[in-house]
Amino acid sequence: MGNNMSKKLMQFVALLLAICLMMPSVWAATPITKPIRVGLAYGSGALATANLENNTGAGAGYRFGYYDTNLQFHELGRTDQSTTKLTMLKTQNIWVNGSSYATSNNGGQVIGCYHIQVPGNYTDYTQAAQAAAPLGGFVAWIDGSFQVRVGAYATQEEAEAAIAAGTVSGTVVGTSAYGVNVTQTGSTQILFQFDGGADLSLGILPDVTGSSTVRTWFKGYRYEGGFRYERIDGGNLTVVNILDLESYIKGVVPYEMSNNWSLEALKAQAICARSYAYNNILNAKHGKYHFDVCTTTDCQVYCGAGSNVPTYQANETTDRAVEETAGQYAWYGNQIIEAFYSSSHGGASESVYHVWGSSLSQYPYLCGVVDPYEKEIASKNAYSSWNISYTTSELTKRLQSYGYGNGTQVQSLELTYSDLGNVIKLTVRYLNGQSNTFKPDKMRSIFGVPSIHFTVAGGQTDTDQKTQQTSSLPINGGDALDTGDSYFTISGGGTVAGLDTNSGYVISGTGTVEQLPTTQTPETPQQPEQDNPTGTTVTVSNGTYTFHGSGYGHQLGMSQYGAWAMVNLGYTYKQIVEFYFPGTQVK
Repeated sequence: MGNNMSKKLMQFVALLLAICLMMPSVWAATPITKPIRVGLAYGSGALATANLENNTGAGAGYRFGYYDTNLQFHELGRTDQSTTKLTMLKTQNIWVNGSSYATSNNGGQVIGCYHIQVPGNYTDYTQAAQAAAPLGGFVAWIDGSFQVRVGAYATQEEAEAAIAAGTVSGTVVGTSAYGVNVTQTGSTQILFQFDGGADLSLGILPDVTGSSTVRTWFKGYRYEGGFRYERIDGGNLTVVNILDLESYIKGVVPYEMSNNWSLEALKAQAICARSYAYNNILNAKHGKYHFDVCTTTDCQVYCGAGSNVPTYQANETTDRAVEETAGQYAWYGNQIIEAFYSSSHGGASESVYHVWGSSLSQYPYLCGVVDPYEKEIASKNAYSSWNISYTTSELTKRLQSYGYGNGTQVQSLELTYSDLGNVIKLTVRYLNGQSNTFKPDKMRSIFGVPSIHFTVAGGQTDTDQKTQQTSSLPINGGDALDTGDSYFTISGGGTVAGLDTNSGYVISGTGTVEQLPTTQTPETPQQPEQDNPTGTTVTVSNGTYTFHGSGYGHQLGMSQYGAWAMVNLGYTYKQIVEFYFPGTQVK
C-alpha cells in the first residue's frame, strides 16, 4: 500500500508540473510586491535641511531607523507623541533662526558638526538615551553601534575647549560625509544622529501611536508611508518617500486627472498610472538617485494625499478608483504596457515611431488611433481649439533663440502629416538656402504649440477619418448586416428613408417587435500597420504663420479628455484603456 501511495503521489506531482508548464505566458510579468521609492528631492534639488510635520489627526511622533535592501524598516529609536515636527540636516555647520535654516550665518544659532563622544557601550537606543539625558546629550548610531554624544560645536577647537573646561569628558568626534542629524524643528537640540556610511541611510517612519491613518507634511503636501534621507556621494539630502504601490497610485490619480471627474474615467487613469509605474520600476529610470519614480511629469505627477485645497487632493472617489482596480494592469500579450497618456489628442493619437522614433514592433499598442470622442466635450477642454501666430520676424527670432537660422530669415515651412492627421515632421527653409527639420519630440517646445495636431495658415490637410462600428444588425435570427453600410426603410405609404440604427425596430416571423440593438463598443481604431516616416506634405510661405490646432500633450496613448467623453457615452474603464491601446487587455 505504501508503494502504491508513493506512485500516486509521484503521478500527482507530475500532473501539477505539466499544468504549470502549460500555463499561459501571461504571467511573465511579475506584479510589484515590495514598496515603491518616490524621489521628493534629488539631484540639484537635494536639500541641506528637510522638514517633516505630523498631519494632525493622522499620527503623531516619529521612529528613527533605516530601510534594508528589501525596503523593510528597522527601528532604532523613537520620539514621544509630543514631537510633531522634525528637521533633518546634513552633518555640516547649519544655522537656525526661528524656522529658517542656512548653511552660512543667518543671525541664528549654529548646529555644529563637532561633538564630544562620552565613553561607554550601549546595547540599544533606550540604554543610550538614559545615559545621554543627564548630560544634555543625544544618541548617535554610527556604523551599527549606539553612542552618546554631547554638544554641537562649529569648530574642533570649541569642542576641545569644552573638554578642557571640565564641562564634559570624552573625545572630539564628527561624522563621515554620509551623516545626518535629526532635530526638533526650530531648535538646536539634536535628537538623533545617524551615520551608516555609503551603505545605509537614515529612515524616518512617522507615528508612534498605532494610528490606522498616517500622513505627514513635506513641502506643502501630505504623504503616506515613510521617508529616507540619503547623502549620495556625500552631498545634500536626497529625500525619498517609501510606500506601497497602491498608496502611491492614490497619490497620482487626483493630480494627473481632476479629482471631480467620473469614477470610470478615474479608474482608466489608475490603470494607466499603475502600468506606467510598473515599467519605470522595471527600467530603473532614476537608478542613479536610488529611487523608482519622481513626482513630476517626467514620470507622473505625485502629491500624495495633497494640500489643503479641496480641488488638489485625494478624495473618496479617487481613492475608490484605485481600490476598485487594485492590482489591475494593461497587458499586451505577456507584458505590462508602457501606458502613456496626455490631456487630449485633438482628433487622433500618433504612432510612437513618429513621436519618439521607437519601433512599433517594440510598442505595437502605441500605434496611434483616430479619436472620435474628444469632440463630444470640446466645450469642457480649453485646448479643443487653439491658435498661435508669428510674423516671419517673430518666428525667425524664436528659432534663433534655440540656435537655429542665425544670420538669415525664415522663407517657408514644410509640414509632413501622418495618415492620422498629425504633423510628424516640420522643415524650416531659410532665405540663405539652409534648413532645419524637427520631429514631434522637439516640435512642441520650439514652435510653442500645445500638440502636433495642427495646420498652418496657407496649407490644410484633411484629418477626417472614417471609422466603423464593430457591432452589427441581426437579421433572420442569425445573419447580420454591417452597421458601417447604409440601409433604408420603406413605410406603409411607400416613403423611403434612411435607417437610424439606434432607433429602428425589427419584426420577427412570429410578429414580435423589438428595438434594434444600440452599440456600446468603441469604434475600431484605424492605425498604421508599420513604421512609415512618409505622408502628406504641405508647404506654407507667408508673412504671417498662424498655427491652428487642437489637443495638448505628446500625442501618445490615452487621451484624458477622450476618457471623460467615452464615460459620458457609456463606456467602461476597460473599454477606454483597450481602445487607446489597441490589442491590450486590462486584467
